[in-house]
Amino acid sequence: MAYDGIAVSNIVYELKEKLIGGRIDKIYQPRNDEIIFSVRSVKDGNFKVLVSANSMNPRIHITEIKKENPVTAPMFCMVLRKHIAGGRILDIRQPGFERITEIDIESMNEMGDLGVKRIIAEFMGKYSNIILVDENGRILDSIKHVTHDRSSVREVLPGGLYEYPPSQNKLDPMELDFEGFEKIAEEKPGFDLQGLIYKSYTGISPAYASEICFNAGLDASDRAGQLDGDGIKRLYDSFKSDTEKIKRGEYTPHIVYDADGSVTDFFSLSSNQYGGREKKYFDSFSKLLEEYYYKKDEKYHVRQRAHDIRRTVLSNIERCSRKLEIQIKSIRDTENMDYYKLCGELITANIYSIEEKADRFTALNYYEEDMPEMVIKLDPLLTPSENANRYFAKYNKAKRTRAAAAEQKKQTEEEMRYLESVLMSIEASEDDSDIREIKAELTSQGYIKAKKQPKGRTQNLKKSKPMHFVSSDGIDIYAGKSNVQNDELTLRFADAGDIWLHTKNIPGSHVIIKCGGAEVPERTLFEAAVIAAGFSKAKDSSKVPVDYTARKNVKKPGGAKPGMVIYERNKTIYVDPDENLISKLEKSREQ
Repeated sequence: MAYDGIAVSNIVYELKEKLIGGRIDKIYQPRNDEIIFSVRSVKDGNFKVLVSANSMNPRIHITEIKKENPVTAPMFCMVLRKHIAGGRILDIRQPGFERITEIDIESMNEMGDLGVKRIIAEFMGKYSNIILVDENGRILDSIKHVTHDRSSVREVLPGGLYEYPPSQNKLDPMELDFEGFEKIAEEKPGFDLQGLIYKSYTGISPAYASEICFNAGLDASDRAGQLDGDGIKRLYDSFKSDTEKIKRGEYTPHIVYDADGSVTDFFSLSSNQYGGREKKYFDSFSKLLEEYYYKKDEKYHVRQRAHDIRRTVLSNIERCSRKLEIQIKSIRDTENMDYYKLCGELITANIYSIEEKADRFTALNYYEEDMPEMVIKLDPLLTPSENANRYFAKYNKAKRTRAAAAEQKKQTEEEMRYLESVLMSIEASEDDSDIREIKAELTSQGYIKAKKQPKGRTQNLKKSKPMHFVSSDGIDIYAGKSNVQNDELTLRFADAGDIWLHTKNIPGSHVIIKCGGAEVPERTLFEAAVIAAGFSKAKDSSKVPVDYTARKNVKKPGGAKPGMVIYERNKTIYVDPDENLISKLEKSREQ
């Protein structure tokens, strides 16, 4: 179920109960597309309300998750603080069952007079927005400015009059009546029943339109023209029953899961079409949205924040790849160096039998058992001795070139492995602190130019922590999310008797089983190996080799890049990455 009109009606019902009459204490803008404001409720204590205009996951709900805020508040946040900080919430509503939430706030203006401002949150995919308007409907500011260049239909700019998004000529389901519904079915006989509902009525998603059909005992793919009077009545009754539940606030928010444990969808009313699948019910729609969207939202923002870093890493991997091609070619070009040495030695051995100014001579190759004849080219302008020295010089040059190219190739391959491990760290990142840590690592290694921090400005930023899991046997398992974290985890956090795991010759996270030298159950070892495989470049492969050994057998060579170690006395286990198993083992993050 998308964040549709039913979802909005559910959250508006919940927010009205908890927030009406409350005062807005603080306002933050942790990201460029979301705001959080604290509300001091008149009866239920304090609440934090998240309003997001994220194009992928727009929504509004009460939140308990702590988010870091920028040192300097963005302009939209400053405007909100100026106009509604300390204000009292008068009303929260959903106009016309649209994907819109409006919050009326009574607050003082610059002259000390009371006035009513309105926050309008529009949840419409990439067109989502958060807009502040005054009592006359004039836009004071918006979290996204929409110019005529971006939309020829509706501008959203400070100073302009607010207008609702263009209507799609749909009907309000809260005003559903049988005569109107029957008329629509008659006018659209070619529509399937699912489309008849969600294309005709505002705020109904295709998934829930299908649920309405299911509850009526009808196939959502049947055509409206196939229904007889009884079928139309059953479909109407099913639809009407849900609209009445919405009016009475009889919501049952829950998440439906697939057989493999992944999320199918979330619902505010029934989900009978999914039969006996596992369902998790919530006493608050906010809690459902928090659980459903949190990781999706974090991953989206992390990808956005990591875009430039990823591009830098990929650019350097491409550079290393080009260098590696040149180095391999240089090594390949020295394949004849032993031939040069042989020619020099055979010329030296036959130096007195070679005629002056000869351009070639034939010698027996006594280095081979059957001593075949071998024709050696000569420079007629050089003496036999000089020709021998010329071949030896070619051999020595090729030998030096090969040695240098081989060393450079080794260094380039190590750099590529390091950069690929950084790429994996970016993939494993869960929040802004992880991205900051990776950026700091790349800066320390010279891949990103360091920026000077303004004097006197310090940031109390959250430190990134390794991932924490608990095995089925109750044993703690940790996995690093960056190379710096891998070093910290392996070299300082782990004890000598703990078990260390890493994918064999594949970039990935360091994994530690905290066992303190005690014997580790096979199940725990297997689960730790699955974690190591899941957070590696081979996460989409099968039968991934994972090496494991006691932590005391792991060493870091002098001068090695972050996360790069050598180890010995290891054993290897082969496992298939399993995202669902990893999710089940993951310990809930501490807030």
